Amino acid sequence: MLSKLYIANYALINELQVDFHRNLNTVTGETGAGKSIILGALGLILGSRADLSVLKDSTQKCVVEGMFEVKNYRLKPFFEANDLDYDDTTILRREITPAGKSRAFINDTPVNLKVIRDLGLQLIDIHSQHQNLELSNQKFQLDLVDAVAQSKSLLSEYKTLFSAYKQAQKALLELEEKAGKEKAELDYFEFQFNQLEEANLQENEQEELEHELGLLNHAEEIKTAYSTVEDLLDSERFSVIQNVKAAKKALEKISAYSGEAAEIEKRLESAAIELRDLVDEAAAQAERVEHDPARIEEVNDRLNLLYGLLQKHNVASVVELIELRNELDAKINTVTGYENEIAARQKALNDLRDQLQKKAGELSAVRKKSFTGIEKSVVEDLKQLGMPKAKFKIEHHTQDDFREDGLDAVALLFSANADVPVDDIARIASGGEMSRVMLAIKNLLRNSKALPTIIFDEIDTGVSGEIAMKMGNIIKTFSDTTQIINITHLPQIAARGDAHFRVYKYEEKGKTFTSIKILTDDERVEELAVMVGGEKLTDTTLQAARELLAN
Repeated sequence: MLSKLYIANYALINELQVDFHRNLNTVTGETGAGKSIILGALGLILGSRADLSVLKDSTQKCVVEGMFEVKNYRLKPFFEANDLDYDDTTILRREITPAGKSRAFINDTPVNLKVIRDLGLQLIDIHSQHQNLELSNQKFQLDLVDAVAQSKSLLSEYKTLFSAYKQAQKALLELEEKAGKEKAELDYFEFQFNQLEEANLQENEQEELEHELGLLNHAEEIKTAYSTVEDLLDSERFSVIQNVKAAKKALEKISAYSGEAAEIEKRLESAAIELRDLVDEAAAQAERVEHDPARIEEVNDRLNLLYGLLQKHNVASVVELIELRNELDAKINTVTGYENEIAARQKALNDLRDQLQKKAGELSAVRKKSFTGIEKSVVEDLKQLGMPKAKFKIEHHTQDDFREDGLDAVALLFSANADVPVDDIARIASGGEMSRVMLAIKNLLRNSKALPTIIFDEIDTGVSGEIAMKMGNIIKTFSDTTQIINITHLPQIAARGDAHFRVYKYEEKGKTFTSIKILTDDERVEELAVMVGGEKLTDTTLQAARELLAN
């Protein structure tokens, strides 16, 4: 409940503080006195946007502060989720600085506008004539049913399944689109892969072929060079090997006398062996090298194939061609494997759909079960509100596809007269009838869930006389469990308040201000008398006011 409201430097308000009664608070005042200004200020702590135009004094900041008793609202999870200090007495404050900066606080902790709005909407429900339009809003209608049916837990389970279903549906669609796109490219992938596969690529092949081609193209030069080596080392005319052997023999003769000669002899023997090996290797290499035009052509053809593939695929090595071939192979396997994955995901989606269908059915059954009770409760209140022939029905139909709140769609049908069939309430009800229906619905909701403080902003428009008396009685009963702040122009309704506040204008130093005051018993009689008969008080109007208070 809203226990205290403080406003400073807002529009025509200099400074005021209001301490509200925990049950029914009546607010009256002449048209233009500033009741809407107070509601506008209250809207700031409910997250409404504001600019510098709200500042009464442009050099001072605007402050609106509301103190709420929140013990019964189960709001601790909200405070924990938003890292806020919880207190049974919670203060919401909004400040607008002369520089145009807006600041919001919950229990002195700075918060953004969304957080204070989310909390504010759980604490105050401002119901005006305009809110009657919600009666034709499908979401409002279904929310009404869910509140009475107490299907919050079931609806939460459904929404969890619905979210999983939509995600699975989206994932399947994306996979099908991807599969379709890649399937269209499958022929191209397969052509490229087959070309690379048929090439039978080997990792070091290019380097080896280029080396071999070099040998083949220079076979004669190589042969000649090896033969030259052989001739120089061991020819008949001049043999290095024979000369080394002769030198060795010469040293043998003196090795018995010279240790150094023996050492040189050994080294010459090693040199002779190494030279013989070199001659044999040169001869072998010369034997291996042959000029082979057919092989040259074969190697050239193979290299031209490799060079062509490298250029076509814009890569620098055969290794990269092999990697590309493997990637294409993987893509082909992926595309051909999509059918199995799509089938698996479709099955999972169908399973989710079955679960969703079952949960939607359970939700629908619970909702339908509440229809009779809702219809009966609203009709009974409407009878008290002077509509003895009123009819109120909930029409139900099943939607073609799942929605976030189920498969159900409901419509509120109404008729004020026995001989007029029920129809869409937005089309058939007058302003006064809409107000009474909405009051009946609000009264019903209070028995279904803990409601926040409700502000009725002249919802009694279009009613009068005995109906106003009955409306006042219902609002009074309503306030037994829910704090009500009721702005009204009707004395029959104003008289039902536990506390009566009057909004008024006054002038000071040439400036106009709006303020509010709680009325004493005598002041209240006078205020009601003015509402009954005008500014001029008479014994008759005063007595009428006393009688209204006595009822």
